[in-house]
Amino acid sequence: MDVFEAIHNRQSAAKIKADQPVSRDLIEKLLSAAVQAPNHHKVRPWRFVVVSGDSRQNYGEVLATALRKRKPDSTEEAIKVEREKPLRYPATIVVGVDKPSDPKASELENVIAVAAAVENLLLAAQALGLIGMWRSGKAAEDSEVKAFFGFAPDQLMIGFIHIGYPEKLDPVSRPSFEDRTMWME
Repeated sequence: MDVFEAIHNRQSAAKIKADQPVSRDLIEKLLSAAVQAPNHHKVRPWRFVVVSGDSRQNYGEVLATALRKRKPDSTEEAIKVEREKPLRYPATIVVGVDKPSDPKASELENVIAVAAAVENLLLAAQALGLIGMWRSGKAAEDSEVKAFFGFAPDQLMIGFIHIGYPEKLDPVSRPSFEDRTMWME
């Protein structure tokens, strides 16, 4: 698949075949594509944690505990839904951002570089016949969820990238650049 085809056909899908595992080999290809992203001063600020198989259940327990602490009035049904979220996907790649270690780099530059890495990953998934969905939300800010994945409380987690095979993809309208662009010639 050519890069323009991948870009113009890439989409997120909530319906991913949870019972069809994604091989480690394919996930390694996605991660290899991700780390080709440009990054300021070559600091490589991305951190990835791949969650698959039985570890999804532990991840679900952490999400449920975090929700219960964040919202003590949550219903048991809401807690159950939160606990089962990781089971909807055969693999999730949790993405963190390192704090700048080089005095020339800034936190913003690191976040931008990691976001570029995620886009590379999503485009690679598209090219390989997979689907990726980038989610974040309150769990990405939760210190216990961060600790579960080995991140420091003040480290940014920019998302949970759910990876798998699509159940069904509907055509989507593609945005245009015309109404968001000014030309200065």
